[in-house]
Amino acid sequence: MSYAIIKTGGKQFAVEAGQVVRVPSIAEDAGAKVEIPALVLGAGKDAKVAGDATVSATVVSHGRGEKVIVFKKKRRKQYKRKQGHRQGYTEIQIEKI
Repeated sequence: MSYAIIKTGGKQFAVEAGQVVRVPSIAEDAGAKVEIPALVLGAGKDAKVAGDATVSATVVSHGRGEKVIVFKKKRRKQYKRKQGHRQGYTEIQIEKI
Protein backbone atom coordinates (compact mmCIF):
# COMPACT_ATOMS: atom_id res chain seq x y z
CA MET A 1 0.00 0.00 0.00
CA SER A 2 1.39 3.39 -0.89
CA TYR A 3 -0.23 5.43 1.86
CA ALA A 4 -2.73 5.35 4.71
CA ILE A 5 -5.00 7.83 6.44
CA ILE A 6 -4.63 7.66 10.21
CA LYS A 7 -6.59 9.33 13.01
CA THR A 8 -4.89 10.56 16.18
CA GLY A 9 -5.65 13.44 18.51
CA GLY A 10 -8.98 14.10 16.80
CA LYS A 11 -7.28 14.86 13.46
CA GLN A 12 -6.62 12.83 10.33
CA PHE A 13 -3.27 12.57 8.52
CA ALA A 14 -2.25 11.02 5.18
CA VAL A 15 1.04 9.17 5.80
CA GLU A 16 3.56 7.03 3.90
CA ALA A 17 6.16 4.61 5.22
CA GLY A 18 9.35 6.40 6.35
CA GLN A 19 7.63 9.77 6.71
CA VAL A 20 8.03 11.94 9.85
CA VAL A 21 4.74 13.57 10.91
CA ARG A 22 3.85 16.10 13.63
CA VAL A 23 0.70 14.97 15.44
CA PRO A 24 -1.01 16.25 18.61
CA SER A 25 0.78 15.11 21.78
CA ILE A 26 1.00 11.38 22.52
CA ALA A 27 1.80 10.25 26.08
CA GLU A 28 4.76 8.01 25.13
CA ASP A 29 8.50 8.53 25.61
CA ALA A 30 10.86 9.21 22.71
CA GLY A 31 11.87 5.94 21.05
CA ALA A 32 8.66 4.12 22.02
CA LYS A 33 6.70 2.14 19.42
CA VAL A 34 3.03 3.08 18.94
CA GLU A 35 0.18 1.52 16.98
CA ILE A 36 -2.22 4.00 15.36
CA PRO A 37 -5.55 2.89 13.82
CA ALA A 38 -5.81 3.38 10.03
CA LEU A 39 -9.04 4.56 8.40
CA VAL A 40 -8.13 4.07 4.71
CA LEU A 41 -5.34 2.09 3.01
CA GLY A 42 -4.14 2.44 -0.58
CA ALA A 43 -4.14 5.14 -3.23
CA GLY A 44 -6.58 6.26 -5.91
CA LYS A 45 -8.83 3.50 -7.20
CA ASP A 46 -7.07 0.90 -5.03
CA ALA A 47 -8.12 2.63 -1.77
CA LYS A 48 -9.90 0.42 0.77
CA VAL A 49 -11.60 1.11 4.08
CA ALA A 50 -9.17 -0.30 6.60
CA GLY A 51 -11.45 -1.90 9.19
CA ASP A 52 -9.10 -2.98 12.01
CA ALA A 53 -5.76 -2.19 10.28
CA THR A 54 -3.06 -0.32 12.19
CA VAL A 55 0.03 1.70 11.33
CA SER A 56 3.28 1.13 13.26
CA ALA A 57 5.21 4.25 14.23
CA THR A 58 8.10 5.32 16.47
CA VAL A 59 8.02 8.44 18.63
CA VAL A 60 10.92 10.68 17.56
CA SER A 61 10.50 13.72 19.83
CA HIS A 62 8.12 16.04 21.65
CA GLY A 63 7.89 19.81 21.31
CA ARG A 64 5.74 22.90 21.34
CA GLY A 65 4.54 24.85 18.32
CA GLU A 66 4.73 28.56 17.51
CA LYS A 67 3.07 31.01 19.87
CA VAL A 68 -0.43 32.14 18.89
CA ILE A 69 -1.63 35.45 20.36
CA VAL A 70 -5.28 35.69 21.46
CA PHE A 71 -6.25 39.37 21.69
CA LYS A 72 -9.70 40.61 22.68
CA LYS A 73 -10.80 44.26 22.62
CA LYS A 74 -14.03 46.21 22.90
CA ARG A 75 -13.71 49.68 21.50
CA ARG A 76 -14.42 52.68 23.72
CA LYS A 77 -14.88 50.45 26.80
CA GLN A 78 -11.24 50.26 28.01
CA TYR A 79 -11.42 46.43 27.69
CA LYS A 80 -8.33 44.60 26.41
CA ARG A 81 -7.12 41.07 27.08
CA LYS A 82 -3.98 39.48 25.66
CA GLN A 83 -3.14 35.80 26.03
CA GLY A 84 -0.58 33.53 24.35
CA HIS A 85 -0.86 29.82 23.56
CA ARG A 86 1.61 27.17 22.40
CA GLN A 87 0.20 23.81 21.31
CA GLY A 88 2.20 20.71 22.15
CA TYR A 89 3.06 18.15 19.46
CA THR A 90 4.78 14.80 19.00
CA GLU A 91 6.91 13.90 15.99
CA ILE A 92 6.44 10.28 14.89
CA GLN A 93 8.17 8.31 12.16
CA ILE A 94 5.94 5.90 10.24
CA GLU A 95 7.61 2.48 10.16
CA LYS A 96 5.11 0.11 8.54
CA ILE A 97 1.63 0.39 7.06
